[in-house]
Amino acid sequence: MSRAGIDAVTEALLRARASGVPADAAPLAEALDGAEEAYAVQQRVAEALRWFGDGAPRHWKSGGPGRDQPLTHAPLPPAGVWASPGDASRWPMHSRLVESEIALRLGRDVDVPLAASLDLKAARGLVDAMAVSIEIVDSRWLQGLAAPALLRLADLASHAALVLGPWRPFEPRDWSVQACRLVIGSQPPIERRGTHSCVDPAWVLADWLRHATARHGTLPAGTVVTTGTWAGAPAAAAGDRVLLTFDDLGTAETHF
Repeated sequence: MSRAGIDAVTEALLRARASGVPADAAPLAEALDGAEEAYAVQQRVAEALRWFGDGAPRHWKSGGPGRDQPLTHAPLPPAGVWASPGDASRWPMHSRLVESEIALRLGRDVDVPLAASLDLKAARGLVDAMAVSIEIVDSRWLQGLAAPALLRLADLASHAALVLGPWRPFEPRDWSVQACRLVIGSQPPIERRGTHSCVDPAWVLADWLRHATARHGTLPAGTVVTTGTWAGAPAAAAGDRVLLTFDDLGTAETHF
């Protein structure tokens, strides 16, 4: 790994978080050489800010553009995980992008050997509950989502906050026909059906669990992962109320 590149990106992100002023990604565009270095920055920032103490992170995001593309993962700072209805009005943000997601919760501890053995069916069997979730997306980079992909991954994959709706028992379902509806302020509703990039939100589980246990050891029962957007990342504005509904699954709500 390039220690100098990891150090430089870590320092830039820590300054941005402390000052509230986004860092310029341009001078660091080539600082990281691959996803492992971006993950090293994630860990360094988390350690510096003491997000997780000595334990494993209890909330994560995971996802990717499709089943034939690499997935990415990020641990989520606990202060930015809220039960619905969430209040994001005082949360530090430069933009207010909203992702429509399903979160999954582990029903048992998962260690490295178990994670290594998983296929999709076995990974589904580890989940005891699911919830409608709103991920709020923002960036510590001046270029926002136009920053280089590795810098965005180092910045917790542009995570800002997570709002979790009520939990309900996990059950097999045909996700290809699942409908959702996102309402942001006075904007026209956004309606989607079967649009998860990996078809089934549980697709991310095995890869996420291998990634997370390799870095943090056993993940305890109750650990949560949110699994990727169904409706892109449309923008909200200050004062907007956001309501996300998945048919037969429930709702999540936040306001800015």
